[in-house]
Amino acid sequence: MEQKTLELERQESDGGLQENKKIGNKWGVEAKKVWHIAGPAISNAVSLFSLEFVTAAFAGRVGDLELAAVSEVHNVIAGFVYGVMLGMASALATLSGQAWSIVGAGQFNMLGVYLQRSWLITGFTSLLLTPVFVFTSPILKFLRQDKDISNLAGKYAIWIIPQMFSYALNFPMQKFLESQSKVWFMAIISMRGLAIHVLLNWILVLKAGHGLFGAAIAGNTSWWLLNIAQFVYIISGYFPEAWTCFSCLAFKSLTNFVKLSLASAIMVCLELWYFTTVIPMVGGLKNATISVDAISICLGLQLWTLTVAFGFTSSTRLVVSP
Repeated sequence: MEQKTLELERQESDGGLQENKKIGNKWGVEAKKVWHIAGPAISNAVSLFSLEFVTAAFAGRVGDLELAAVSEVHNVIAGFVYGVMLGMASALATLSGQAWSIVGAGQFNMLGVYLQRSWLITGFTSLLLTPVFVFTSPILKFLRQDKDISNLAGKYAIWIIPQMFSYALNFPMQKFLESQSKVWFMAIISMRGLAIHVLLNWILVLKAGHGLFGAAIAGNTSWWLLNIAQFVYIISGYFPEAWTCFSCLAFKSLTNFVKLSLASAIMVCLELWYFTTVIPMVGGLKNATISVDAISICLGLQLWTLTVAFGFTSSTRLVVSP
């Protein structure tokens, strides 16, 4: 009787071990799938964020006032525009997911149409937001920011207007490529773009001595090189079904697309403003230059870690997509 009891216990123990082993193997397979996409997604997110971080680092080599001016523009002005553009482009990710459900109906080309609609909307939004960059100095002064910082920030903001228009093209293309799990290409392009950005800043800011104007030229060039690389990749035949050509369908149903884009933009902006509102708060203190420099560095490091989590969460959406 005791032997039978021991034998049953052994069988139950062996069955439990085998079940745990199966669960462990399945978890390992799923984890491998997630990290296969999460790795490049994180690299892409971190590299894109590092473009502004590198610009701030080189501006700090020029002077404390220059670092404060760049921080005010990147976190307050460009941060606002960045959030609007990224949020509006996020609507493309939602519609791209819906497009998968109509692939069987032979309408896979709607992915390309959605991309073009997003370009139209974000491009028009860029025009509407241009005055924000043009009047950066009065806006910062209205927010009771330091006068010297506001004046220099106003000049720098005008210089990086081309960078704002690059957002209008870049973010929709990012969502288009993400929807088809082309994260490895995005990671490679963004890391190369970051390397070029570091080199351009080193040449223009430090060696040529162009200061913030050189930093602005480096930023504009880096972002537009990213746009050109992604655009060439999209239209070069790698997406024969998703991208056929430019279509007049892009001008249809814009109202619904705008509504969805605005909702996404508000959501993303609120998430970003939780962090960026700290900069204007310290910009009105005494010795504002040093205060803005210190808080911008801390905020940059915090947002840097946030991009890692953002890249990982975007990868989970891609793993579970059809």
